[in-house]
Amino acid sequence: MSKRLSAASLGLCVALAAAAPVFAANADSPAARANRWRDLEKSVFNGAAPAPSHGLVTLDAPYRAQDAALVPMTVKLADPSKVKEFWLIIDDNPSPVAAHFIFGPAADPQVIRLRVRINDYTYVHAVAALAGGALVQDVKFVKASGGCSAPMGESAEEAIRNIGEMRLKIAGAVRPGVPVEAKLMVRHPNFNGMQMNQVTRLYTPARFIDRISVKDGGKKVFDLETGISLSSNPVMSFGLIPQASGPVTVDVSDSQNGHWRKSFNILRMTD
Repeated sequence: MSKRLSAASLGLCVALAAAAPVFAANADSPAARANRWRDLEKSVFNGAAPAPSHGLVTLDAPYRAQDAALVPMTVKLADPSKVKEFWLIIDDNPSPVAAHFIFGPAADPQVIRLRVRINDYTYVHAVAALAGGALVQDVKFVKASGGCSAPMGESAEEAIRNIGEMRLKIAGAVRPGVPVEAKLMVRHPNFNGMQMNQVTRLYTPARFIDRISVKDGGKKVFDLETGISLSSNPVMSFGLIPQASGPVTVDVSDSQNGHWRKSFNILRMTD
């Protein structure tokens, strides 16, 4: 009896060992990736399936990232007046929704640039909600891995020094009512809880930006909901329509109840 059980157990172990690579491969199969995206559609869009954008939304992303912790993403909106909201979703990241922009009357979201972390080979979806409620998307596959756990190259104490410091640059002359491109830089380590201190071998506690709001003259440019997929010390470019009254006010908050605000008189700024 015991011999028969041992043989059965051995056979089961051999079968599981043989099947293990298949299970691992299946996680990256087209069917598995499609299932994960359907789950994201349910959780993010209440089951609505974004349609191909046919040029309304274009995502530029590197096929193979040079640095998985600083992957550049550029989103172009062909008719920004039709777009109310925009999502950047990294399917296989621990927290897939990297960015959710909600635009206001002072926005000119023709081009949005930002940098993200990517944890594994994955599809990235750029999804826009149009004024009529329809969802459209562009999709790219990016080869990158380890971006979420990559150490910063400086100590936690150094990384958190001057946290919340902000800079804003404007490209070109500023005239009320004429769209311009702005570049916002925020000093913040965006610790995600997955980065190990190389000296203590302990994980650095999570502390990351979860919201950025930009207004000009009291009118909303955008509200951004974000999380651990945003890169450290984030830099993002976006379009805005300067208001005659000004100034541009930026509010940043993080997961540890940190809050920072800074105002910029862009009517006096040029590139």
